[in-house]
Amino acid sequence: MCGIAGYVSRRREVDVARSLAEMAEAIAHRGPDDEGFLHATTAGGAWRIGLAHRRLSIIDLSTGHQPLGNEDGTIQIVFNGEIYNFQGLREELISRGHRFATRSDTETIVHAYEEWGEDCVPHFRGMFALALWDAPRQRLFLARDRFGKKPLFLCESKGDLLFASEIKSLLAWPGVRPEVDAAAAWDYLAYRYVPAPATLFGGIRKLMPGCYAVWEGGRLVERRYYRPPDGDPPQPAPLPADPVGAFMERLEEAVRIRMVADVPFGAFLSGGIDSSAVVALMSRHSALPVTTFSVGFGESTYSELQYARVIAERFKTKHHELAVDPDHLMTHLPALIRFRDAPVAEPSDIPIYLLARQARQSVKMVLTGEGSDEILGGYPKHVFERHVRAYQRLPGLLRNGLIEPLVGALTYRFRRAKTAIDNLGLERFEERMPRWFGALSERERAALVALPVPALQPGQVQFDTPPENTPLRRILYFDQTSWLPDNLLERGDRMTMAASLEARMPFMDHELAAFVSSLPDAYRVRGRATKWLLREGMKRVLPAAISDRPKVGFRVPVNEWFRTSMRDYLFDHLTGSDSRTRTYFRADALNRVLQEHISQRHNHEKLLWALLSLELWHREYGL
Repeated sequence: MCGIAGYVSRRREVDVARSLAEMAEAIAHRGPDDEGFLHATTAGGAWRIGLAHRRLSIIDLSTGHQPLGNEDGTIQIVFNGEIYNFQGLREELISRGHRFATRSDTETIVHAYEEWGEDCVPHFRGMFALALWDAPRQRLFLARDRFGKKPLFLCESKGDLLFASEIKSLLAWPGVRPEVDAAAAWDYLAYRYVPAPATLFGGIRKLMPGCYAVWEGGRLVERRYYRPPDGDPPQPAPLPADPVGAFMERLEEAVRIRMVADVPFGAFLSGGIDSSAVVALMSRHSALPVTTFSVGFGESTYSELQYARVIAERFKTKHHELAVDPDHLMTHLPALIRFRDAPVAEPSDIPIYLLARQARQSVKMVLTGEGSDEILGGYPKHVFERHVRAYQRLPGLLRNGLIEPLVGALTYRFRRAKTAIDNLGLERFEERMPRWFGALSERERAALVALPVPALQPGQVQFDTPPENTPLRRILYFDQTSWLPDNLLERGDRMTMAASLEARMPFMDHELAAFVSSLPDAYRVRGRATKWLLREGMKRVLPAAISDRPKVGFRVPVNEWFRTSMRDYLFDHLTGSDSRTRTYFRADALNRVLQEHISQRHNHEKLLWALLSLELWHREYGL
């Protein structure tokens, strides 16, 4: 787990050695253990190429220095992530005549590229972002893992190509200045994050998950090598004799291979079924007690610490707990916006960062339950979305004249029913998907936001699934290509790497995801039961109090804090004279939202958090 950066430049006025060092220093938190640099030129000297690496040592502590090359040094790589099947690949490559100088997974990538060229990437089982300079072919090869667990940002500025693990590294390059992408700001108010490939910074984009890019002769070409299988309609296939058992075998393998490390490691334990399953399976493959870390709140209705203790006691873990309060949010939020280079989309970012910081005192790597909901169907929206076609076939008089007014009059206690009816009534797939977890519908944005409406961006990956696909697979595909990489995985990467801690996610194993996708929908969502496959499998392992618990989610009590301890902080930032974003919104509409929340007529916590975080982002970057 590391940070990478680099350039391709023909600008002679740039001190490339100094600039590359500054790019690396900007992401030093990602790799405090070591740093390395490579400077090269193309034949004839027209272009200069640079690679930088900051290392967090997890595997092969003594000989894993980067950049790392092949036998004659003509191919050099900087790499962020882990390749979990590197030992098997290493044996195969040795049998094909390749010679290894280290035990690192990084060197496996170099020889795999020598053997298979661009087609090496599908051979990797892991999380990764990499940059490889191929001197004989005069090309730069960039790649990102299938689900986007590891980040890679691109910027083409004044003829230069820049790349880095975090945007702050790109901003260290001469001439790259932060500016707001207005279209991305509009999308942010719908999604609560910016969908790829855009970022809130104009001129800076993401290399998409499951893609690689080749720079050659001044031209960059991007290609997609992986598409989550839920994007396509299900294909009839024979079921395994025991689908639950087959799933559990694959999940256990995904956990086991992620426990390979040369440093102490542990697990984040929330008390939900996902992280509890990971801890339970880890305990089967660890000679020592698993070290676990949990976070909670003083408000008992939001805290799951008591459930985490049940698992810790059941599997005799070495358990640590942390409590978070409103002061933590106000103290750390600006700094975490700097770490994320974006508004902090979820209040839970802050507890995760604080937990990562605590964990880093005793371990260097943790396993987490991230991704289970998006692979297995774990949210209430996955239950509701299965009924979208039936609901939209109802007569308009019944929907508009009876159901929607009745549900709209319900109190906040019935928020899930209100959300379901509001969203099921949105007939356009492209609007309904972000609205399930988003802040504002198109109509609501138009009422609140004073910015001009940008043109729609065609061909967005998250909507690239045919209408004949099942509703469950369509919404899961959206989650796997948008909500997950651009929000949850980005959060997990930045908040843990801010504390120089590596996080590994067994549920994000692409082979496990392919197996789950091969099963009928009912193995994921059955009636009102979510993640049916996992719940059935864990009944034999976990206490019923954990395996049968409904989805709660990692919620921070900002709903209450915005009305009490954080009220002045919220109002000062959104409506005060120093507000940078006041002109984004219609003043009367913004005041109405604030008053509705304070008076408890409506719960606008998601929207208000998004607006507060956007305001702080503007202040942090002087925009």
